[in-house]
Amino acid sequence: MIAIQNVSKTYDGEHKAVDDLTLTIQPGKLLDLSDQMVLGKTTTIKMLTGILAPDSGNIEINGYNIFSDPIHAKQQFGYVSDDPNAFLKLKGIEYLNFVADMYGVDTQLRQERIRHYSELLKMEEALGDRIDSYSHGMRQKMMVMGVLIHDPYLLILDEPLTGLDPQSSYVLKQLMRERANQQKSVFFSTHVRRLQKNYVIALQSLIMEKSSIPVSLKT
Repeated sequence: MIAIQNVSKTYDGEHKAVDDLTLTIQPGKLLDLSDQMVLGKTTTIKMLTGILAPDSGNIEINGYNIFSDPIHAKQQFGYVSDDPNAFLKLKGIEYLNFVADMYGVDTQLRQERIRHYSELLKMEEALGDRIDSYSHGMRQKMMVMGVLIHDPYLLILDEPLTGLDPQSSYVLKQLMRERANQQKSVFFSTHVRRLQKNYVIALQSLIMEKSSIPVSLKT
């Protein structure tokens, strides 16, 4: 379960990006941070992942506080940012093995997952190439594979469909649905409205207004 309690964040002492946000996400749910969430979306994701500290409030993932117990909390999720330009000097397979090593995924299991996800996302032939030779969409798919390889409880995806071809977009949506069916959670943001309308996987849409966000939402 993800529990965000009374979280606020102000920039420059006056610009309030997030105001007293309370949000509980139960297992098996997918939550979309709407594209209408103009000012608070990125800030909320950064606080949830521990990149940015809130001014007040508490954030827990499966009972682990993201700031007082960051190691255990971060083991609970995989994060794909809106900028996939990371680890560019590594080959795709090197990056995936690096992630698997960090999370202690054994050799047989990682090989099975690499084979499975590379086939799904049509990345088999690119695994031996350096990431800096990839297109934006290929880099995005590699980052997605990186978070799936250790099978976290929670996926946090910031604009995951950007740069993806239609087939890969469809596959990613199906993977998100499957994880919800497995009682895992997906916390994502996207400006692609058809992800919400056509596939109906956003069970709730959190709308953050420009000035403040007095939200208490349970799903």
